[in-house]
Amino acid sequence: MDTGRHPLWAEEPRPRRRMPDPMRTAAVRAVIIVAITLIQAMVAFLCTLAGSWLAFPAVLGTVASTVVATWGVLDVWVTRQVWEQRHGVQSQPSSTARELRRERRRARRAAAREPREDSARIDRAAA
Repeated sequence: MDTGRHPLWAEEPRPRRRMPDPMRTAAVRAVIIVAITLIQAMVAFLCTLAGSWLAFPAVLGTVASTVVATWGVLDVWVTRQVWEQRHGVQSQPSSTARELRRERRRARRAAAREPREDSARIDRAAA
């Protein structure tokens, strides 16, 4: 039995623009590197707690991995900046800019409709 109730909110899917390919590949690479670094850090921590001989090499690997992970995250940021510089940000013109463009277009059309002095001179010479 339907009581006519409406849900508190309605989910409306908002389309997201797809990331450009270079940015997406850099982001995937960074996520994989960071995930591996976190796993290495956990292994190093557990080896240290257990007093294993593997603790020291694991800590060294974790430090190296942290440097690589930092590079990976910076690579995403730099790739994004380069992409935006090369391809530009698409913006909608404001209403004032649109109005100025319309005024210029009207002035050009009005100027094109007026008879030119050259054509009047040619008409007089032919007569």
